[in-house]
Amino acid sequence: MNQNVGSTDKRVRISLGAVLGAVSLATLANATPLPGVAALVFGVAALALLGTAATGTCGLYSLLGVDTCPASAGESR
Repeated sequence: MNQNVGSTDKRVRISLGAVLGAVSLATLANATPLPGVAALVFGVAALALLGTAATGTCGLYSLLGVDTCPASAGESR
C-alpha cells in the first residue's frame, strides 16, 4: 500500500492516540467515572490511530480515495 497519511495528519493521529490511550488507562485504573467497556473502546481506537500514524497508511483513506500525503503521483513516497 502506498502512504496516504501526511505529516500534519500523523501529528493529529499521534496526539489523539496518546490522549485516548491515557483515558483508556485511567479508566482501567478507576480514575475516571466511565464504564469498563470504554477502556476497551478507547484502547482499540488509540492503537488504530497510533498504528496508522506509524505506518503512514490508512485503510479507510484507501477505500474512500483520500490522500493527505503531499508527494505527487510521480514521486516515490
